[in-house]
Amino acid sequence: MKFFIDTADLDQIRQANELGVLDGVTTNPSLMAKQGISGEKNLHAHYLSICEVIQGDVSAEVIATNYEGMCSEGEILANLHSQIVVKIPMTIDGIRAIHHFYEQGIRTNCTLVFSLSQALLAAKVGATYVSPFIGRLDDISSDGLQLIQDIRMVYDSYDFETEILAASVRHSMHIVNCAKIGADVITAPLEVIKSLAHHPLTDIGLKKFLDDYQKTSS
Repeated sequence: MKFFIDTADLDQIRQANELGVLDGVTTNPSLMAKQGISGEKNLHAHYLSICEVIQGDVSAEVIATNYEGMCSEGEILANLHSQIVVKIPMTIDGIRAIHHFYEQGIRTNCTLVFSLSQALLAAKVGATYVSPFIGRLDDISSDGLQLIQDIRMVYDSYDFETEILAASVRHSMHIVNCAKIGADVITAPLEVIKSLAHHPLTDIGLKKFLDDYQKTSS
């Protein structure tokens, strides 16, 4: 399973990359705004800075919501760097744009996916990634992990090449369970990725080893 970090913070991207587990980055307008980045020129420069830090895919989201705007903006983003994956929202115009990009050989990430029917459409038009938002489904008492499992079953049944990129990942068990049910990729904040290393028994064991060492060396 691939690990992507969901942020526009260059320092956090560097930290995740230094762990040796990072395969890519996902961003969106909200994450860019948190870093104080606005304006097309600054956004493009920041995407290029991210591409300098890592070697994997970098999802860059279009701002346009109509077909023509998505196509125009997405082509500009794709031409910035070979690592850029154009992030397109799950709408009718978005589906049309993903199909356009597929025919142009431009990779896409279909975002804001909340149902199997949406994931099926995204795969049919050739999305490189589909991003089900499992945490947001959990927030409304729906089962985000079940959606991942359902998409996996359908994609495997029809040999779709679209990769399942689990998004809105909130905690380590989201990641572990996504691994169990066959998500191809997870994208999560740095602290959630780092939390995979934590276990209270590890802390207790390490403390005991150090305490015992102090006894033998004193």
